[in-house]
Amino acid sequence: MDKKLYIASDHAGFALKSKLCDRFKSLVDLGTNSEESVDYPDFAYKLTNEVLKDNSNLGILICGTGVGMSMAANRVKGIRAGLVSNNEIARLIRQHNNANVLVLPGRFMDEEEAIKSVKTFIETEFEAGRHQARINKI
Repeated sequence: MDKKLYIASDHAGFALKSKLCDRFKSLVDLGTNSEESVDYPDFAYKLTNEVLKDNSNLGILICGTGVGMSMAANRVKGIRAGLVSNNEIARLIRQHNNANVLVLPGRFMDEEEAIKSVKTFIETEFEAGRHQARINKI
C-alpha cells in the first residue's frame, strides 16, 4: 500500500485546513467541509482509522486549540498524536516520539508556520534507538 497523508478538521480548523489542502495537493481531505459547527471527535476518529490502515500513513488534525483533537486521537490504540505550536516541535514529535498524527491549533497558528510544520512532519524520520524503548512503554 502506498503511503498516504490524511487531513481532517472541525469547524474551527476548517480555514487552516483549506489553506493546507491548497498547498499540499497530496493530502486526502476527510472533512469537515465548512465552518458549520461539528463535533471534533467524529473527525479525529475518521482520520485515525485511515492512518491505522497502513503503518506508513500519516495524519493531520486541526481544531481551534488542537487540544480536543489531540485528546480524541490519542484515545485510539496505535495513534501517537502530537500537538505542535511550531516547526521545531513538529520535527521532534517525529524524531523522538514517532508521531503518526500532527495536531495543529487552527486559531493560534498562522498559515506560514503551519506549512513549515507540515513539511517538517512529512520529511522527518523517526530516530528509533533509545526512543523506541520509550514508545514501547506507551
